[in-house]
Amino acid sequence: MSESTCPIARGVSCVGDAWSILVLRDAAMGITRFDEIRKSLGIAPTILTKRLASLVEDGLLERRRYSERPPRDEYLLTDAGRDFLPVLVMIGAWGQKHRGGGRLARYVDAETGKPIRAKLVDAETGAEIGTRPFKIIEPD
Repeated sequence: MSESTCPIARGVSCVGDAWSILVLRDAAMGITRFDEIRKSLGIAPTILTKRLASLVEDGLLERRRYSERPPRDEYLLTDAGRDFLPVLVMIGAWGQKHRGGGRLARYVDAETGKPIRAKLVDAETGAEIGTRPFKIIEPD
């Protein structure tokens, strides 16, 4: 999929599994160390090691050593990883709307405490994405 002309297919090739997306969510929330991420997600160490390596290789996270003895790394969002944050918020908004039964965390603005109501808007037309039909044009 990483060679596809479809930008969705290329994006999914980097972050197309739940673990990778949740690792990025944790990194965005400041959970950046292996043991913290493992505890937060309840993920097996071998799976987490693979996901972190893949996210580093794909340029969404960077590994930074914070301890030499014992050797320990943390995983920080790169520019590409930070650019994924709106995608995370939109996935969360969709989940809240369509999978919102029972107890559910909410996103709030860290400065104002007000709920974040995600809305994706086309910068060209000002129309909310999903309210107008669109098509995909293949490259020449």
